[in-house]
Amino acid sequence: MLAIIIPYYKITFFDETLKSLSNQTNRNFKVYIGDDFSPENPSELLKKYENKIDFIYQKFDNNFGRSSLTKQWERCIKLNKNEKWLMLLGDDDVLSENFVETFYNKRLFFEELYDVVRFSVIKIDSKTNPISNKIQNIEIESSKNILFNTMRSSLSEYVFKTSTVNKIGFKNFPLAWWSDVLAVLEFSNFNDIYSINNSYVKVRISELSISGSSNFEQQKEKSSYLFYNYLLLNKKKYFTYYEIDFLLERISKRYLNNRSNIKLFYKISATYFKNGKFIAYFKFLNRIIKSIFYKCE
Repeated sequence: MLAIIIPYYKITFFDETLKSLSNQTNRNFKVYIGDDFSPENPSELLKKYENKIDFIYQKFDNNFGRSSLTKQWERCIKLNKNEKWLMLLGDDDVLSENFVETFYNKRLFFEELYDVVRFSVIKIDSKTNPISNKIQNIEIESSKNILFNTMRSSLSEYVFKTSTVNKIGFKNFPLAWWSDVLAVLEFSNFNDIYSINNSYVKVRISELSISGSSNFEQQKEKSSYLFYNYLLLNKKKYFTYYEIDFLLERISKRYLNNRSNIKLFYKISATYFKNGKFIAYFKFLNRIIKSIFYKCE
């Protein structure tokens, strides 16, 4: 019924991840570990959990993560044996002991109505110390809230209907930055998602993770542009007039953060024109002028 899929690369926190799986109060799940040709062999660690977790381990012959994390996710998903639901769990994240139990306890509330289920989150650091309170969600909420209200999301906090994932797939952005958010939007068809708050995922923010590192800012900016541009050009029908203004505001920041990128300026200008937002475009130009004068001062 439930596949827990781990795209594996780093061993540093992997023992904690596996331990949280071995401690589940409901054992009705299967774990699939897809090794992205990692130099950190987990074989000895996996032996420790052979009789504690029902898992399949596959070491791939080449590395996808350096060029496309989403392709690594998708080949890991192909390992599953047609479980109806799946989650992609980071190799440094941790599940609460009742995670699987609450998934099944709540199943009747979401199984036929929703394709995306979201769990509460506690952010942790490299020493597994909490750096946030438990972040809870509205039980039934629009998936668009991730963009317009909460402005936070992590792949590990979701369970998806397998058939929907296989049908739509993941959009390949650099570092898969925003690929998870777009997946939630598309897998839910921009409609509601169901949230479970009495269990949680501990999502790790550390210097070893993309989200916790400051080494990828240029790639993150590129992904942000590609994400918002994709929504504006391909998914416009799902957004209101004012929501489109918000998306244009977000995409314009990509250029304001890097005014030397003239090609990006032309691309963003074209996006404004394609959406018929001429007044908003002049406001965008005005912000550029003001930022130039501010820098000169």
